[in-house]
Amino acid sequence: MIEERSAEQEEKPRLVILISGSGSNMEAIADQVRKGDIDADIAAVISNRPDVAGLQKAKDRDLQTQLVDHTQFASREEFDVALMRAIDEYQPDLIVLAGFMRILTADFVRRYQGRMLNIHPSLLPHYPGLNTHQRALDNGDAKHGVTVHFVTEELDGGPNAIQAEVPIYDGDSVDSLRARVQQQEHVIYPIAVKWCVQGRLSTDGKAAFLDGTQLPATGVVLTS
Repeated sequence: MIEERSAEQEEKPRLVILISGSGSNMEAIADQVRKGDIDADIAAVISNRPDVAGLQKAKDRDLQTQLVDHTQFASREEFDVALMRAIDEYQPDLIVLAGFMRILTADFVRRYQGRMLNIHPSLLPHYPGLNTHQRALDNGDAKHGVTVHFVTEELDGGPNAIQAEVPIYDGDSVDSLRARVQQQEHVIYPIAVKWCVQGRLSTDGKAAFLDGTQLPATGVVLTS
């Protein structure tokens, strides 16, 4: 997805992170960038909602921030055009959807095909969409988890890169399960971003590849 870079090349891969809320996954990635574990630069953090905690967290880390408020546009298509313009100002190598709660148009997805990641709180393909924790509890599942996947035109349907499984315990609530899943979100998302900026993780739109080897449909699976 991102070409291998020689030691002589000084410019690091550029990330644009899209958020809609607390920005906890943005924090996890930014902290790994700051420590040097992810060898990249965060060019910008863009939110579609004003006054969310994630924007302040980005500012506290001296990251460039920008607001593209979706409520200021008459249609989804107009918002996506404005968002594409904002993103393209930063010429990113990788776009990271970190709790970005917007369904993107096909034109948007095609523009960044192969270089856009999303994180979803379930073991995809199980439970695409919303209310994943409640659905797992209602179905009496023994395990739940989180998936990082490439974005395609199918909602939550792009090739999986990495998953983390968590057990579901008797007496779990949505809140307790969500907290357990979120801990693993902050583990696997930085891993996937690191693989991408290293040029190790890629996709052909149908499958994900790590070091040139096609991953299984689940992606790499971590258990806790």
